[in-house]
This record gives sequence, structure tokens and C-alpha cells, in this order.
Amino acid sequence: MKRNVKDSVFTFLFSQPAEAKKLYQVLHPEDTNITEADIKIITLKNVLSNGRYNDLGLQVRELLIILAEAQSTFCPNVPLRVTLYLEDTYDRYIQENGLWLYGETLVKIPKPELYVIYTGGRQDVPDVLRLSDMYMGDSTHADVDVTVHVLKARGTWDVLEQYIAFCKIESEMVRLYGRSQKTIQKIVSQCIEQGILVDFFRSRGQEVYDVMSILFDQEKVWEMERYHIQKESEAKGRAAEQVDTIQKLIKVMDHQKIAEVLQLPLDYVRSVADRYQ
Repeated sequence: MKRNVKDSVFTFLFSQPAEAKKLYQVLHPEDTNITEADIKIITLKNVLSNGRYNDLGLQVRELLIILAEAQSTFCPNVPLRVTLYLEDTYDRYIQENGLWLYGETLVKIPKPELYVIYTGGRQDVPDVLRLSDMYMGDSTHADVDVTVHVLKARGTWDVLEQYIAFCKIESEMVRLYGRSQKTIQKIVSQCIEQGILVDFFRSRGQEVYDVMSILFDQEKVWEMERYHIQKESEAKGRAAEQVDTIQKLIKVMDHQKIAEVLQLPLDYVRSVADRYQ
């Protein structure tokens, strides 16, 4: 699955115990007794046959599962994606804890909380997304619904707000300098100067640099792939147009004249004519 720099930094950042604790405290400031040891990283990796991969999964004690995504471009389909993540996460929890779902004893599972962190600039992004909004027809009495809370910049300076600020700096530096080693250095230096995730960048700076460098290089490869695919598609389109034109002209013009008019090799015109006559 293709990952961009902001997504990967999000996953790497909040996979660190100290930063995961800070994120939990943003979501649950009332829980003053939380420790790093209370939080377990349960992010889905690409080890499942269906290839699902969510940005972050946290289990807090035995009571709570938090699944989160980060996105700079708003996607209204998040509720269905997160529902699938939750299904796989519960399946793994059941297997790891040896739970039996077919007996007479009630099985207890952690309560889920579902979030998407929106880092883009749109002002009309809703605060809540629901699976029922995706249902066809009347969803008033739907038996199943899932709620995803949308977290956005709100004027605080907690770890979540600082991550959103990092995303804006990353986008601006890439716009100004492209994807290069110089850009990564500028992103990190700008963040430290502005007090954004300072401890994280100072303590894990080289690892962050390596992650961003790999992703920048990969994004360049993807851009080249898209460019060549587009050019190949355009070339195929032109070739199809040429064949269609030759087919039409064959009825009223000899091969030599067609080659001259279309500025094509005579052998090519003849080969097309032979195939379609």
C-alpha cells in the first residue's frame, strides 16, 4: 500500500510510547492515572490476506481500543474503512485471548473509539462521520452504525495540534523545494524552531529523517510511474486513432497517398491495411 510522508510520520510518531500517551491524554484528559505501560500498540500491518493497514491502533488497558487515521485530503468513506479495521482488530483480539464465541458465557471485548485526524485546509469538514451516511436508501432504522470522530486544529498546542502543524510545514516546504534531502532538513529545522514536536525530532531525528527520505524517494518513483503510464496511454490513443483513420482512407485512397497524407511509414500503412481488409 502506498504511504505518504505525513501518514508515515503519524504512524511512527504515535507508535512511540511517550507520544501515544500524550495522544490518549488529548482524547481523555480526565484520565490522570494513565501510564505508558497501560498502552499497547495494535496497529494493523500488511500481514493480512486482504492487505488492510490502518495508521494507528491503541489498546488502553483492557477497556478501550482506539483506531485512528490521518488524512490531508478529506475522504467521506472513512467510516467503512475503519469498520473493516475494527473487524480485523477484534478478530485478532479474540484469537490472541483465546475467546470462545459459541459458548453460554458472555464474552467481554474492549470498547472502541474511532477517529480520523484531518490536517487539510477545508472548513466544511464535519465533526462526525457515520457509517449509516453511506447506506443506500433510508438508513433511519439501520441495525448497524459506526461513528468516527473527526479531529481538527482547534487552537491548542498539544501533541495532536503540533502534528497538524507539522503537516502544514511539510506541505509548504515540498511546495517550495520539492522532494529532496534539503527539504527534509528544512522541515525538521522549521519544526524545532517553531516548537513543533521538538522532543520527538531531537530524540528520534535520524529515524524520522530516514523514514521521510525513503518516502520522498518512493514518491518520486510513483510520479515517474504515473508519467510513463500517462505517456503510454496517450501513445496507445494516438495509435488507435491512426489505425481508425487508415481504415477509413483505404476505401478512397491508395497506400502511398495515405502514408504521405498522414506522414507515416508506407510499410506501417500496408500492415494496417492487410490486417483490416
